[in-house]
Amino acid sequence: MSGEESKREVLHEGRWLRFVRERDWEFVEHRSVQGIAVVIALTSDDRLLLVEQERIPLGRSVIELPAGLIGDTEARAGEDFADAARRELLEETGYSAERVQLVYSGPMSPGRSADQYSFFRADGVARVHAGGGDETEAITVHAIPRAEIHAWLRAQQAAGRLIDPKIFVGLYLLQYPNAI
Repeated sequence: MSGEESKREVLHEGRWLRFVRERDWEFVEHRSVQGIAVVIALTSDDRLLLVEQERIPLGRSVIELPAGLIGDTEARAGEDFADAARRELLEETGYSAERVQLVYSGPMSPGRSADQYSFFRADGVARVHAGGGDETEAITVHAIPRAEIHAWLRAQQAAGRLIDPKIFVGLYLLQYPNAI
């Protein structure tokens, strides 16, 4: 950064997000959020756990990896990132994990958002309930054989669903666990 003093101006603040300006940049940031946990979970029979839900800004259903905000409520302030990954996996898919391990962290959309993703590999997953999210969500759970994932995703896209690119990051991290 240059010698110029950085000053952040809040342009608008909503219930969950704030729109800010710093120097010549305008971007959004989540209020009271430490990050976003994204979970790459494989079942014992090599099925990748995915979730599907309507995303109102897009007006369509989106296929995604299970994910959620870290520290987004007063009760979760200071939440451990791995605990958030476990919580989101269980809440959204109904699967618990014996182990979660951070495999990568990086920016969500560096020119538009201050948010950062933390990708976790979940191992020893077992179904304990149906999943589906909390009372504000209507999530469909998919457990897709990894060997069939690309054909399945193409079929979902052909049916009008959007595919979240984080799935491809997750597949890359599964194939090359020590690449990053």
